[in-house]
Amino acid sequence: MTVRAGVVVTGTEVLTGRVTDRNGPWLAEQLRALGADVGRIVVVGDRPDDLEAALRHLMADHDLVVTSGGLGPTADDLTARVVGDVQGRPSELHEETYAVVRAVVDELMRRRGWTADPAAVDAGTRKQATVPVGAHVLPPVGTAPGLVVTPADGRDGPPVVVLPGPPSELRGMWPDAVAAPAVRAVLAGAPALLEDTVRLWGTLEADLAQSLRRVEDRLDGLEVSTCLRGGELEVVTRYAPDAADRLEVLRGALLTDFPRTVFSTDGSTVDDVVGDALVARGWTVAAAESCTGGLLGGRLTARSGSSAYVLGSVAAYANTAKTALLGVPAALVAEHGAVSPQVADAMADGARTAFGADVGIGVTGVAGPGGGTPERPVGTVHVAVAGPSGRRARTLHLPGGREQVRAITVTAALHEVRLLLAGDVTG
Repeated sequence: MTVRAGVVVTGTEVLTGRVTDRNGPWLAEQLRALGADVGRIVVVGDRPDDLEAALRHLMADHDLVVTSGGLGPTADDLTARVVGDVQGRPSELHEETYAVVRAVVDELMRRRGWTADPAAVDAGTRKQATVPVGAHVLPPVGTAPGLVVTPADGRDGPPVVVLPGPPSELRGMWPDAVAAPAVRAVLAGAPALLEDTVRLWGTLEADLAQSLRRVEDRLDGLEVSTCLRGGELEVVTRYAPDAADRLEVLRGALLTDFPRTVFSTDGSTVDDVVGDALVARGWTVAAAESCTGGLLGGRLTARSGSSAYVLGSVAAYANTAKTALLGVPAALVAEHGAVSPQVADAMADGARTAFGADVGIGVTGVAGPGGGTPERPVGTVHVAVAGPSGRRARTLHLPGGREQVRAITVTAALHEVRLLLAGDVTG
């Protein structure tokens, strides 16, 4: 039996894009791991009518609904009351929860040295402790308790799990939420749902689509989705255990059709592949970057354990910085221009020398929106990698705005390092 779950993310700040939704995708992945098929994620602002409409819409054809946000002490935090109304459970002060929240708030204020009007603090605490009658209360991770609210007697519908908006609080509360009896009863009927990810670099979407069409009549029972993200293609497949043989058909087709561009079949990112390869060889890496302004260094060091192989990065934006910090000859810049394969090569060598690294990366380009010329239009980027086993170089002509050009450049640089580490060198 398929168990369907829906998610409602609340908050005008999320709806308008001021805050990126980190809860909806995370909840979808957690629910999938528990066997629930997430049918829809709905984002609504802090308006009770919109929240009620979203809840009723999802509750009509889902077995479980999860909300995030709207549990704070301010007037616009109305999720608990609205969920209670929809489930036919009026809200009232829960004395035990009030005592817990009050103790949390008092301790938080003491630790941070805050002072506030006692009446205002008490009003906020009472609001957070006012919950639908008969709801299962989840202990707060921050100051807001969570809830599992089932329909009142005589009503039909799924349980609604009410979680706080801050991602750290929501994730900390999740184990208690799925352990609640009403949630456990729903998920007990969920079949296992597995996920497989294959990543490619350098394959066109049209070629991938043709490959999938070739075997589509043998993929019954697989939910295959493809996504172009940051220049990489991801093929994500969700499937039940009894469809594992069909998954092997899919993976076999991808490896047969794209043996040089499939770089991950176990969910690893290019960051993981590069990091593991550097550690395996005992090599170190350093970067010299211009148009990316430090983004490559940030990406290299974002991975846990990167101190084992990353020595550093220089954001040499000005030509004088390229010369002073990396030893790029001023005459080379004058002859070929700062955005050139020659300068990218010199920057890669300069990074190796400056840090004493085994592998050096050089990046220079025109990220835009200004600065382009007919010879070097916006989106022109040169990447060079130098290492003990040889070199690699690539010229990119990237579409999009400044942010997109810089982001794809960083990913492309990592793939050039990956290819060099795999023995694919050009000199």
